[in-house]
Amino acid sequence: MTKLKFKRLMRKKWLYPALYLAVAALVLVGVFWYQQSSNDVADQLNEGNQAEDDVFVNEDGEEAVPVTGHDENLEMPVASDLEAAIVTKYFDYEATDEEQESALVLYNNKYYQSKGIDVATSDGETFDVTAALSGTVTEVKEDPLYGNVVELTHDNEVTTVYSSLGEVAIQSGDEVKQGDVLGQAGQNSFGQASGVHVHFEVRKDDQPVNPEQFFGQAVSSIEAAEATAEDGSEGSEDSEEATEDEPTPEEEPSESDFELAPEQDEAPEGDGEGTESNDAGEMDDTEDPSLDEDSSSSRSTTQS
Repeated sequence: MTKLKFKRLMRKKWLYPALYLAVAALVLVGVFWYQQSSNDVADQLNEGNQAEDDVFVNEDGEEAVPVTGHDENLEMPVASDLEAAIVTKYFDYEATDEEQESALVLYNNKYYQSKGIDVATSDGETFDVTAALSGTVTEVKEDPLYGNVVELTHDNEVTTVYSSLGEVAIQSGDEVKQGDVLGQAGQNSFGQASGVHVHFEVRKDDQPVNPEQFFGQAVSSIEAAEATAEDGSEGSEDSEEATEDEPTPEEEPSESDFELAPEQDEAPEGDGEGTESNDAGEMDDTEDPSLDEDSSSSRSTTQS
C-alpha cells in the first residue's frame, strides 16, 4: 500500500468507528474470558468445601467414621492445668531396681506389682479425672478393693481403666471425648499409701502396658510397643516370684476370724476341766478300795 492509498483510507468516515468497535469487541472478549475463568475457580472451591462437609452414613443410617481419621495422642487422666504427679509407677521388668521398688504396692502384708500408675496432687485434695482418649464407656462398677472403676474402649483394641474414683459422672454406654470429666479422685483399700488419687491403666488386647511410655503418642503406637513389653515380662520370672498376683477381697481379715480365736482357745480349757474331773473320778475310785479295806479290818477286829 502506498502512501497515497493510506491517506485516502484515513480520510474515509467509517474507518475510525470501525477501529473503535474492533477494540471494544476485544475488550469485551477479554472481560468475558476473565469472568468465566473466575467462575470455574469458584466452582472448584465450592465443590471441595462441599466434599469436606458431606456426612457419610452406612446402611444402618449411622454416621460412618472416615478411614483416614486423625489418631488421638494419649494424655494424662487429669486436666492439663492441674499440678499432679505420678506417685506409683507401672511395674516394668526392664526398669531399674529403684523404679521397680516404687512400682510395688503393699497390701495385707504382701507386695503386688502395679499394673498402672497412681496420679495424685501434692495437697492431697480431690480433683477431676478426665478421659485420656475419646471412646465408649463399657463398664462402671464399685469394687471392694479399688473403689469406683470406669472402663473405656477405644480404637485399635485399646482400653483405659480409671479406678479409685470417689464420684462417677458418667454411666455405661456413654460416648465421651478426650478431656471429658469422668468423676472425682478418691481413695481405695488397695492403694491406701497413695491417699486421694486415681489409678490409671492402659491395656492393649487386655494386656497392661506402661502408660508413661505412650503419653503424647498416637493410639496406633501402643500396638507397636506391646510385643516388647511381653518379651520383658517373659524374661523376668524371678521378679514375678518375688511378688504376688492381684489381691482378692477374700484375703482381707474379717471380724469372724478374730472372734473364732477365743472360742478355739476356750475349747481346750473345757477339755482340761473334763480331764481334771475324770482324774478326780479316778482318784475317787482308787480311794474307795482303801475305805473298804479299813471297814473290813474293823470288822475282823470286832469278831476277834
